[in-house]
Amino acid sequence: MRVLIVSDTHGRVDARIAALARDCDAVVHGGDVGNAEVLDALGGNVLAVRGNNDSVGKWPALQHDRLATLPLQAGLDLPGGRLVVVHGDRWPARGRHAALRSAYPAARAIVYGHSHRLQIDTDALPWVLNPGAAGRERTGGGPSCLVLHATAGSWQVLAQRHADGYREQL
Repeated sequence: MRVLIVSDTHGRVDARIAALARDCDAVVHGGDVGNAEVLDALGGNVLAVRGNNDSVGKWPALQHDRLATLPLQAGLDLPGGRLVVVHGDRWPARGRHAALRSAYPAARAIVYGHSHRLQIDTDALPWVLNPGAAGRERTGGGPSCLVLHATAGSWQVLAQRHADGYREQL
């Protein structure tokens, strides 16, 4: 199974990242979505959580019903384990990975956003993954995302950053 992992779009998803969603079985969004158009651009099989900027004051009024469907945390059962998704703003930056591992010990991996910083921490289980920012705000060198390949026997995560017309696989 192939899962596109994004976060922190703040109302705009990079078209190159949205295009990747078409080749994936599922899309996970780690919060700060920004509006329903982002969810629509990512396709029909999107699991998204609410970020600290996903509020009625920041979403268009006609989309508040869609905003209300976003949970604070979610989980996705994949071949080989469970992927947990949170925004990450409830945990301080210092010690965040340890705190997330402590909060969700049964997960195979935890996805979070909030920091806009691409990170793949596979040093311990559960893995802690941050896809960076997939929109235009604070992208740190270009919009980024992760692609998770999950089988019953193994998981592999690839990072992609898109900047000024080229794609860099990290």
